[in-house]
Amino acid sequence: MANIQQATLAGGCFWCIESAFNSVAGIESAYAGYSNGQTDNPSYEQVCSGNTGHAEVVRVNFDADTLSYRDVLEIFFALHNPTQLNRQGNDVGTQYRSAIYFHNHEQKAQAEQIIAEIEQQQIWPDPVVTEITAVDNYFQAEDYHQDYFTNNPQNQYCNMVVAPKLAKFKKNFASRLK
Repeated sequence: MANIQQATLAGGCFWCIESAFNSVAGIESAYAGYSNGQTDNPSYEQVCSGNTGHAEVVRVNFDADTLSYRDVLEIFFALHNPTQLNRQGNDVGTQYRSAIYFHNHEQKAQAEQIIAEIEQQQIWPDPVVTEITAVDNYFQAEDYHQDYFTNNPQNQYCNMVVAPKLAKFKKNFASRLK
């Protein structure tokens, strides 16, 4: 029986993060969602307004016997710029913040450790601003956001932003793909 665990991660637009994680061996599923805001069951439009306090997140269900939580975090940090406060590229607002919403104290400790290593190794020229907070008030995004990149190849944002990011990811993580 698989050892399924969860991670809830915010790294900008959830379409790219979700698509990348769903291509990795050991990932059972990755779903777009909203987390750590004050509104119950917010809509995409409400989250995009910036008034709910939610971040766009991906809820990752992974087999910890195949892929460790640290592996999940390494992939997460390869998919976005953790030094940009409340933004990723042209996507600006608190809903696009970088965050690790931990599910237990072990996840919190591992998140703190990997960020300390990133800072010590000076991987980025600027400080990491990724928030580490307990997961709270999570809601799965509307159905049309699930597998969005796969289901909407004609979307201009997907062609200009998501596709190049995923191509780079798949090249760099080829050995981890399904």
